Amino acid sequence: EKPFVVVNCGAMPPALMESELFGYEGGAFTGASKGGKPGMLELASGGTLLLDEIGELSLPMQVKLLHVLDGQPFYRVGGTRAIAVDTRVIAATNKPLDKMVASGQFREDLFYRLRVLNVDMPPLRERKSDIPALVSHFLRILNEKYGTQVEMLSSAGLQRLQGYGWPGNIRELEFFVEKRQLY
Repeated sequence: EKPFVVVNCGAMPPALMESELFGYEGGAFTGASKGGKPGMLELASGGTLLLDEIGELSLPMQVKLLHVLDGQPFYRVGGTRAIAVDTRVIAATNKPLDKMVASGQFREDLFYRLRVLNVDMPPLRERKSDIPALVSHFLRILNEKYGTQVEMLSSAGLQRLQGYGWPGNIRELEFFVEKRQLY
């Protein structure tokens, strides 16, 4: 029942990230809506903000995010009023942040601030026993989406899927299941 807001840091142009994350006041820049706009942090207040692909976040934005994670208020772009939020932050990435820290591409203090609870998700090729459950999940979603009633794969079909290396990981499996369902 609490907000769950997702920001894809890799898909957001760096020039827009600050206004999207922190919001902006009306007239703060050319094209800004007159009434301003709350940022994703505000929208997630009381709930959860998922920062997907956090390894793509620029160093200046990392500094600003760290400030908020340390409990400090922030300002909308062009704003003068301090805004405090109570937001749980989950960060996800497929990049080796520890190596990025060592090479200066990711702030060490932010790295440790985000590592309160670390969940390493091995690639699908290392957890092939998950494939039947994932296929079932994808079929449920796709049956709902397309109004179909495609059944689970045969055990021989599942064995073939489990024998494949899945270089595209779960997204490749999802696409495979959707493609199979459509034909």
